[in-house]
Amino acid sequence: MRADAVRGHLDGLLLAVLEPGPLHGYAIIAAVQHRSDGALELRTGTIYPALNRLERLGLLSSSWQSSGERRRRCYELTDAGRRSLAGERTAWSEFTAAIGSVLNPISPPGVAT
Repeated sequence: MRADAVRGHLDGLLLAVLEPGPLHGYAIIAAVQHRSDGALELRTGTIYPALNRLERLGLLSSSWQSSGERRRRCYELTDAGRRSLAGERTAWSEFTAAIGSVLNPISPPGVAT
C-alpha cells in the first residue's frame, strides 16, 4: 500500500491499536501490521514523532517499563485520546461512505450516474 494512503489517518491508527492497552513502539508497529494483514508497514521514523505529538496533545500518556534488561517507553490512551479515537472513527465512516458513493454508486436501473 502506498505510504501516502496512510497520511491523514496515522493518528487514528495509533490511537486504535492502543485502545486495548499500553504498548511500546515496536509493538505498535507490529499491531498495525497485524491488524492490516501486512498491508500497512509503519516506520519508526514515522510513528515516534507522531506518538510524541499525540502525547503533547494529551491524547496519550507514556511511562518507562522494563522488560528483562531493556527499558521501553510504553504508550497508552488518555480519556481525551479515547474521545479523539471516537471522533476519528466517525470521520472515517463519513469519509468512506462519501468516497464509496462516488466510486461504487448505487442507482436504479436505467438511471445514468
